[in-house]
Amino acid sequence: MISEFLDTLEFSLSVTGPIFVILGLGAWLRRIGMINDAFIEVGSRLVFNVTLPALLFISVSKTHLDATANFALIGFGLAATLLVWGAGELTARLAVREERDRGVVVQGIFRSNMAIIGLAYCVNAYGEPGLAAASLYVGLVTILFNVLSVVSLSWSLHASQNPWRVLRSVAMNPLIIGIVLALPVSISGLQLPGILLQSGEYFARMTLPLALLCTGAALDFRSLRHDPRDAVLAAAGKLVAVPLLFVLAGMALGFRGMDLGILLLMSSAPSAAAGYVMVRAMGGNAALAANIIALTTVGSLFTTSAGIVVLKGMGLM
Repeated sequence: MISEFLDTLEFSLSVTGPIFVILGLGAWLRRIGMINDAFIEVGSRLVFNVTLPALLFISVSKTHLDATANFALIGFGLAATLLVWGAGELTARLAVREERDRGVVVQGIFRSNMAIIGLAYCVNAYGEPGLAAASLYVGLVTILFNVLSVVSLSWSLHASQNPWRVLRSVAMNPLIIGIVLALPVSISGLQLPGILLQSGEYFARMTLPLALLCTGAALDFRSLRHDPRDAVLAAAGKLVAVPLLFVLAGMALGFRGMDLGILLLMSSAPSAAAGYVMVRAMGGNAALAANIIALTTVGSLFTTSAGIVVLKGMGLM
């Protein structure tokens, strides 16, 4: 019994431990001056615009969608995200005093950093099969994340958003472009030229280490000293309520094994760093958005580990 628990704990740490190490390394390198704001900004842009789209393109193009694309899982993710968003809106209206901060809290609750930390969790847990199964899920749910984030922030800030501008921003999202370009390759079974595939894989391998270094270097907890109530509310929703909803509903609908594991790992990922950029661009409370990201990034390592231990111990993951 004890040996089984230790094996489960070891598996859990193998999933979240490397993430913690690289995040901590990024924070330490920032502290000693080897990483600065310019590196974080350029590195984050490189990940979002080049290396992460390359990772998704390579992953999707190399897989056979008829065998690996779980549309039931993707449909569940979309429906559950809408449900969480609605519950977040209701919670924010009841519990957040400042109206202009409600959209920030709602986004912090439902929007996960799936493309970086979520994918890293899946790769650590399941290797290439986990990456292949999660890539299309990430791309399609990310579209919904972007649309719902604009809606929530516009409501709370009383800002009108041109629907065409929203659609254009979604269509021009590099992650979406990478997946859309990969779909014809995957469906047709086209073999990419070796030099193109090798070059793309170089970029793809760079993605997670660079992204996690930049994320760790950008963490800043100093501003949490000033009225952390709304940030804690969002973190509790993101790290506890959302994974519980996804996992329990997924179990009720019959998801097991890697599919249930992906639901846990994606839903328990921290709030998306892209949310900070959106809040800042729309004139919202950027400090609150940064606090939520910092709190959930560290907290996710512990809550995700606990979730893995429970599901693995029950033989469901």
